[in-house]
Formats: sequence, structure tokens, C-alpha cells
Amino acid sequence: MLSQLPYIDHPDLLSQEIPFADAAIYRLNDSEALVQSVDFFTPVVDDPYKYGQIAAANALSDLFAVGARPLTALNLVSFPVDCLESDILVKILQGGAERVHAAGGVVAGGHSIEDDEPKYGLCVTGIVDPGKMITTCGCSPGDQLYLTKPLGTGLLTTALKGEILTETDISTAIEGMIVLNKVAAEVMVAVGVSACTDITGFGLIGHASELAEASRVGIKIFMKDLPAYPQALEMAEMGLVPAGSHRNRDFYFSRLDGHENCDPLLLDLLSDAQTSGGLLIAVAKERAEILEQKLTERAVPVCRVGEVVAGSSGRLLLEV
Repeated sequence: MLSQLPYIDHPDLLSQEIPFADAAIYRLNDSEALVQSVDFFTPVVDDPYKYGQIAAANALSDLFAVGARPLTALNLVSFPVDCLESDILVKILQGGAERVHAAGGVVAGGHSIEDDEPKYGLCVTGIVDPGKMITTCGCSPGDQLYLTKPLGTGLLTTALKGEILTETDISTAIEGMIVLNKVAAEVMVAVGVSACTDITGFGLIGHASELAEASRVGIKIFMKDLPAYPQALEMAEMGLVPAGSHRNRDFYFSRLDGHENCDPLLLDLLSDAQTSGGLLIAVAKERAEILEQKLTERAVPVCRVGEVVAGSSGRLLLEV
């Protein structure tokens, strides 16, 4: 579908030259570029305030993935005004505003429509130095790959919707989705990393594959080291795999080597469609220890999940 749209060639649209760019990046001058992204979705939890927080953290994640500093956010709202109390929408917006403020930005307005199902998200704008921004293109063989949040939010929120688990049961995952990638981004920019992307709907399988393709390398994934939120693998064993995860497997499975020997539950985790996931950071081997140390010092739950290897562009090698 995208191939049928007109191609915009502009010298200041820096993101057009970045494969699988996490955000639109427009150069203002030699030291400043505008960074924009937008995201919204239906509720993943029942608590409206936490839903607002999660949606905002998720939208802001694309800015942090390139090392940008958030400036403004615009609310996007669809809401069934005849079916749900207005207080619910107020709490959603309050939750979103809290996360934007915590990120260092301000909510500058927004737009709302009436709809049969609630949907909420934000259009976010930030700023970055083009010479210091992190992209998907910088991976080199030998780089170490780190993930800054566990996996499994798709499995757990599916279990929540199916009333298999409660919000109390998945409280660790909910808090994880609420956490901004702000600190992780600050650390990676200070350390000087090779490349980065954030893990959202395409799961680790999709975003790692895109990172590898953008950098024209392969990526080895350490399957036994994949971090998972509590009870995520148990939900996979029960077959509570969201539709988005099935689509990820269908699309990206052909790019995997070594999946025949993998635990099927770990393949479900690898493919799990994330909401407000962590950053996937590639860093040169000589800087890996300091990145890990500084992330740990600032309470970011960092985990080494793989390494960059020479090989076919965009392929993932699964190490069991």
C-alpha cells in the first residue's frame, strides 16, 4: 500500500534515508532536527488512568529510540460519550498528561471524535541533534544487543481481556508498560551506542529483523536469555497468543535460522506483540560493560539478548 503513495524527496527529511526509522525526522538547522511520531490504540488495561499512562509512554517511545528530547504532545481521542462516563475520559487524559510531563514535555491540545470503542494516544514532537541521533543503521558485527524491558505484554494483556488473569496478577507488566524509556535513552546517548529501535507491535522478532536489515547485518538471538514478565510463558503454554503475535510469526518466520530446535514457548515470546516495550540497543563490545553498568545504576532492567553477526541482511540466528 505504501508503495502506491507519492514519494516525498526533501533534503531536510532525514528519516527518508533511514530504513525502518522509528520517527519522522526533519532537519531545522545543523544542530537541531524535529522528531515526530504518533500512536494510539484501544484499552489494554481496565484502569483508565493507567491506560492513559501506557498509551503516552508507548507514543513517546519512538522519540526516545532516536535519542530525542520530547517537547509537545497532542491528544488523540475516540470515545463513546453515550455509553461511558466522562470521568473515565478525564482519567485517561490525566494519565497521559502525567507521562508527558514526566518525559519533560507538555500537552498542547488534541482532537476528539465520538466512536463506539475508546481509543487513545498522542502525536508527539521532540528535538534532537542530527549529529548525535541514534538510528537503525549503525550496527556492526560484534556489537552486543541489550533489551531494557522484559517481553510478554501481549500474552498478559490477552489473558487479562480473557479474564484468565487480573490487573493485580499482571501488575509487574503494567508498571513496566508505564515506565518511560527516557532514562534508557539518556544513558545510551551518553555512552555512545551503535543503533537502537524500540520494541512494540512487531515484537522482538520484527524489530530485531528490521534493525538487522537496516544495518545490512545478521543478528544472533540468545533464546534462553530472553527476559519475560511473570506468568507470560504460562499464558503462552495455555495458548493465549494475541492475533498480532500470530501475524508477526507468519511474516517474519522465514527470516529465522535455527527455530527448529527452539522451545515453542520461547518462539511465542520472541514474536509477542509488545505494548510500550523497551529499547533494543546495539553497542560496540568495548562499550557494552559501561552501558550495562550505567543502565543498572539508574534502575533500568537491562538484559543482553544477542549480538550482531556478519551474514545475510535482516536474518536472525536463534541460539538455543
